Amino acid sequence: MGEVYRARDSRLDRIVAVKVLNSALTANADLKARFEREAKAISALQDPHICTLFDVGHQDGTDFLVMEFLEGETLADRLRRGPMPLEQLVKTGNEIAEALDKAHRAGIVHRDLKPGNVMLTKSGAKLLDFGLAKPLSTGAAASGSNASAPLLSAAVTLTNGSPQLSPLTTQGSIVGTIQYMSPEQIEGKEADACSDIFAFGAVLYEMATGKRAFEGKSQLTVASAILDKEPERVTSVLPSAPPALDHVIRTCLAKNPEERYQSARDVKLDLSWVAVSPLSSLPATAPAIAPSKRGRERIAWIAAGIALLIAAMLVSFMLFRPLPRPAVLRATLLPPKGVAILPTHMAVSPDGSRVVFVGVSENKDMLWQRALNATEAQLIPGTEGAQYPFWSPDGRSIGFFSTDKLRKVDPASGTTATLADAPSGRGGAWSEKDTIVFSADATGPLYQVSSTGGAVTPLTQVDVTEGDNGHRWPQFLPGGRYLLFWLANKRSGGAVSGDPNEAVSFYWT
Repeated sequence: MGEVYRARDSRLDRIVAVKVLNSALTANADLKARFEREAKAISALQDPHICTLFDVGHQDGTDFLVMEFLEGETLADRLRRGPMPLEQLVKTGNEIAEALDKAHRAGIVHRDLKPGNVMLTKSGAKLLDFGLAKPLSTGAAASGSNASAPLLSAAVTLTNGSPQLSPLTTQGSIVGTIQYMSPEQIEGKEADACSDIFAFGAVLYEMATGKRAFEGKSQLTVASAILDKEPERVTSVLPSAPPALDHVIRTCLAKNPEERYQSARDVKLDLSWVAVSPLSSLPATAPAIAPSKRGRERIAWIAAGIALLIAAMLVSFMLFRPLPRPAVLRATLLPPKGVAILPTHMAVSPDGSRVVFVGVSENKDMLWQRALNATEAQLIPGTEGAQYPFWSPDGRSIGFFSTDKLRKVDPASGTTATLADAPSGRGGAWSEKDTIVFSADATGPLYQVSSTGGAVTPLTQVDVTEGDNGHRWPQFLPGGRYLLFWLANKRSGGAVSGDPNEAVSFYWT
């Protein structure tokens, strides 16, 4: 739709890139609107990993943008040489995630994330081409004369003098690049932040394996694969890849948007964890597990008593010697051999003595538990596919989500029980009155059910007129009279990312 020139800004004496809309296309209202949309989208974003827009203008019938000049290569060019090493993948992936998170927080969806729109420079990755970007609050993706049936076609471009098939942005009611489109975009539905996360997952897959997640002889067969097929696991294509990386990519590529990560920041957090996984090629480290508040108070009293005893002994025998500093107590959670820990899927028992976590081994997600004064963890049988565990108040049972159900398990015996339906569970909390409050799906209210099962009743009500987009992650406060939970708001993109404008906490009596 245009050309890009290298130019010199004579006023500030710097090299810039000037993007000019093809004069033959200025009569096309849709293309000109897309050009203006790119200018508005980029001007609202200021981030070290997003290409900076310096100026926008119109002269002698020509529309143009003045942008930051970048030296380097596109991610697409880099991937033609093969997959990226894990350390480089995590670094570049985190930078792309940071740029996406900044755009989503500003209320902008990119809609055309692909390796060709990521530039690798000395200062890091840069996200480019917001020509298809749109505000999160707008309606249909396309309008006007091009809103008819989508044009799905591949084009041959010249790369280094030789023809090569290159994925192109399509026209019509479907907007984006087919190989990286989310299922909802292919179905003609409105794209949102979760659509960008799907595309990000496809990019990460290509970075890890050197091949596209969804391929076909034509773009129609590619679209069909995106809708109906799952890509081959990363660990199958590349056996040396850590299972945690496969989990991150599979979560991004979930067909149902509600089952994906709900913010790019969450992807960045889990992707950062991949780099320190014991199964990765980087030096293995393990997260520190902090004692609970009750445990910290107990440790403080014990430490104070020991310090007083030592002080009395020292005063008796060495009156003028300085008192020693109390020791610091730390507990380190090392995963079992061949198991990768998912850091967002763990919980410490109410008495602070044990921790339960989801471990990934041989492409299976299962619950493991470990006492903090022990060195080895034990697998809890009957917990295949487990997610988001939480403890009962007495520490004798563990609630979790698995295969569209809310379940509980006795970690001592491995006995499990199904309590309720939960198609896309997003957290639960167990009260001292043996009632479990849980989120059955990401866009619905909170529900409550007895810890022994039975009738399920709604506890909260989602106010769609105010833009509410689901209640999640319940947590009882001390005493059990109040409940803390997340409220995602659709007007800000529905992303629970910690921003006060995107997620609001409420107390429920």
